[in-house]
Amino acid sequence: MANDTANQRHEVERLQRRIQDLSRQPSSDGTAKDLEALRRRLDGLRGESSTELTSWHRVQLSRHPRRPHVQDFIELVFSDFAPLHGDRRFADDPAMIGGMARFHGDPCMVLGTQKGRNTEQKLFRNFGMPKPEGYRKALRLMQLAQKFDRPIFIFIDTAGAYPGIGAEERGQAEAIAQNLREMARLTVPVLVTITGEGGSGGALGIGIGDRVYMLEHAYYSVISPEGCAAILWKDQSRVEEAANALKITSSHLKRLGIVDEVIPEPEGGAHNDPEQTAASVDRQLKEGLKALKSLSTEQLVLQRSRRFRVLGDAPPLTDPTPDSDSQP
Repeated sequence: MANDTANQRHEVERLQRRIQDLSRQPSSDGTAKDLEALRRRLDGLRGESSTELTSWHRVQLSRHPRRPHVQDFIELVFSDFAPLHGDRRFADDPAMIGGMARFHGDPCMVLGTQKGRNTEQKLFRNFGMPKPEGYRKALRLMQLAQKFDRPIFIFIDTAGAYPGIGAEERGQAEAIAQNLREMARLTVPVLVTITGEGGSGGALGIGIGDRVYMLEHAYYSVISPEGCAAILWKDQSRVEEAANALKITSSHLKRLGIVDEVIPEPEGGAHNDPEQTAASVDRQLKEGLKALKSLSTEQLVLQRSRRFRVLGDAPPLTDPTPDSDSQP
């Protein structure tokens, strides 16, 4: 069994390298067909034993180019979406989208980080990495939702906040810090779902919620496995070791109490069936919102504050897990 699992991992890695090599070649009909065949083979291998995937493989699944983004969830879960733009200070940040919508007929606010599909979209969305104006826009929309007593639904899929010089000059750290403070005070229900990457303060800057959910193959971490390997060992070949040690997958974080529920994905990952994934997200959000509506405003704010103050008090994970190859 162990040999079969190891062989499967090697085959997954081989296919990933082949896909990367082909992706760098000039586009042609033959190349496109080969890529599609390799991706189907890769998805099939991942689906055969998803419970045996390592943490690093789950991180790679969270970055799949066809994984559903916040715009997809808005279209599949919500109705009557009306986008709102700008932070009223500097600019509109395309990496952070949001607006009024309806959830099962009731008005709400929905927002999140948006990545792109092709090169043009990725550049326009800044690869899903918000700048200070993105976080200030998000806060403006959340405060608007509070004004009209509307629940807030947040979707996170970002490698982190944009680290450029311009972002630092415009107060990136201050914008995130202000969001943490103000989100803790919101008087309306806040439901957060990590759909792909949940990277560092860039994710936490819109991640203070009454309920925090996570898709099965998403990850949530203070640093990426690549960054961890570079800092600790200065060796990118140890990235899988870093991913295992960080305990960043949904199963780890659920047992640590950092996320409330893990939302299952279709076989092979969310990209294989976005509609089924969206239906699972919809059910979880509906259930969570129903529970939160029964709380008074005082209970809501107090419960949210207590929730984040006790993070880290859970006992350490010392038992072996299916997707861990090394001890913490």
